[in-house]
Amino acid sequence: MSSTIETTTTGAATGRPRRGAPRAGHGNTTSLWNAVPWTLPALILIFGIVLFPAGYMIFNSTRRISVAGVDHGSVGLQNYITVLSRPETPGILLNTFIWVVSVVVITVVISLALAQFLDKNFPGRRWVRMAIIVPWAASVVMTTTVFVYGLDPFYGIINKFLVDIHVLAQPFGFTKEPLPAFLSSIGIAVFVSLPFTTYTILAGLAGIPGDMLEAAKVDGAGAVRSYFGVTLPNLRPAIALASLINIINVFNSLPILKLMTGSIPGYKADTTTTYVFKLLQNEQRIDLSSALSVINFLIVLVVVALYLWIVKPMKEVS
Repeated sequence: MSSTIETTTTGAATGRPRRGAPRAGHGNTTSLWNAVPWTLPALILIFGIVLFPAGYMIFNSTRRISVAGVDHGSVGLQNYITVLSRPETPGILLNTFIWVVSVVVITVVISLALAQFLDKNFPGRRWVRMAIIVPWAASVVMTTTVFVYGLDPFYGIINKFLVDIHVLAQPFGFTKEPLPAFLSSIGIAVFVSLPFTTYTILAGLAGIPGDMLEAAKVDGAGAVRSYFGVTLPNLRPAIALASLINIINVFNSLPILKLMTGSIPGYKADTTTTYVFKLLQNEQRIDLSSALSVINFLIVLVVVALYLWIVKPMKEVS
């Protein structure tokens, strides 16, 4: 027994590892390999659904691919230059900016008011909260189709209602011209984005300590000052999360604009996402659509990075 203790003490004193003890880093490596069988299905799924398609898209963006799908070799960055130098591209980029900013800002502002209202106790609050989920639970395609038919100038119920209440003198073709169709699309996008944003902000309101609001009242702050001085700063993480997800979703949104503006000739009501679809469907240019998809991805990364840098959602509230 004393010999064993002496050997152990000597090993510790000399700094040499004891016999049978794992080497430094060996345990971590073993644990990593033991975890592989459990994580392998997820890694295969990520590679097959995300990494491989993205890599293949980047590869196609540097190739010259014919309408028949024949690869005629590498063209470097020529596809990117071709897409960016097209005469319709500046207008499409402007439309994309207006589309994303308008939908996200209007959605957040309305959701702030809705969340504040739903945070109060009133009869039937549970049913009102459930009703707000409906646009989120329903298919975006189905919701947009309802608006497409409702806005039709000949048989649309929304058009007829606006005429009956004398907002319109006669039925108007909301989906027949670029500007009205684009503005109507913004309204539909706000409508389907409200539920998620409202519930995210509502969760943020539930996390605000009551002591902070009580302290503001004790200090003499009114309702408006308490909201802008206490409530709104504490909602920064919730608003940032909702805004980021909305930016990504709205930027990549195809169904609403495709259904609302797809029948309008030209590119006056297009964003970069619908332009990708037209390049692929109408012109059958896989190479150009791949290049524009890569540009879209880079724009989203830049926008998200700038948003996080400017807003600083995790900054402590003083």
